[in-house]
Amino acid sequence: MNTNYIPDSELIINSDGSIFHIHLRPEQLTDNIIVCGDPGRVNMIASYFDTQDFEVSSREFHTIGGTYKGKPIMALSHGIGPDNIDIVMTELDALANVDFETRMPRKEHRTLNIVRIGTSGGLQPYVPVGTAVIADRALGFDGVLNYYADRNANCDLDFEKAFCKHVQWNELFAKPYVVEANQELVEKIGRDDMVRGYTISAVGFYGPQGRKVRLDLAEPELNRRIGTFEWEGRHITNYEMEGAALQGLAKLLGHRAMTVCSIIANRVATSANPNYKTAVNDLVKTVIERLLAD
Repeated sequence: MNTNYIPDSELIINSDGSIFHIHLRPEQLTDNIIVCGDPGRVNMIASYFDTQDFEVSSREFHTIGGTYKGKPIMALSHGIGPDNIDIVMTELDALANVDFETRMPRKEHRTLNIVRIGTSGGLQPYVPVGTAVIADRALGFDGVLNYYADRNANCDLDFEKAFCKHVQWNELFAKPYVVEANQELVEKIGRDDMVRGYTISAVGFYGPQGRKVRLDLAEPELNRRIGTFEWEGRHITNYEMEGAALQGLAKLLGHRAMTVCSIIANRVATSANPNYKTAVNDLVKTVIERLLAD
């Protein structure tokens, strides 16, 4: 058997020809994709499209595909957490680069542009509520990328080493990985109205981000140490939960990806804005226009 052949057990294809979790067929895939956590936000993103040509929902994965100024685009929700990013990125890549009939990788690689628009908690006073922050580098606390070969060749190992030393990283936690966003996308979408920062992708919302409700934290001083870490003259700006896995897997698979988040809470000032939807809507419109600009 050809060693490049992908067995049924490794890549499940549904009876309708769609891929297992996100339920999309290869012919529905577009080169430009906006991803978000909330399935309900997909409708808002797609409201900016000029046409809506198809809609697919499966579990937390909700997709609407259409066009904007004549160019194909789709919005896809990935749900909450880095484990879902592992699913979404692998399946999007399979749609692009695997022949479902032969179960073999295609000879010509297809590159996707994937921009995650999310919400986030700020860790510095210069990223107040309402700021749009690009994850110029994303720090994955989830460990997802550590399961894949070539992880080290695609990560900033010096950054990782300095960070772990500074924050006194607990050896019981997954080893952090640091991945740069695709700079071509960052230059296309980033402007003076966005901050370029270092973003942490946590593996949970409460304890893993230093929130204490009823359970004590294993490392109650971790956020304070994170806040004082500096690399190349910049500090860590914000917390979210998916950007590092997205950027890391995209890099390994040969795609372009970046994350930009609207700050809806500032952990330093202990302030939050539950009415953040206007800022997110404005960010969505801006990203779509810049992503598809000639």
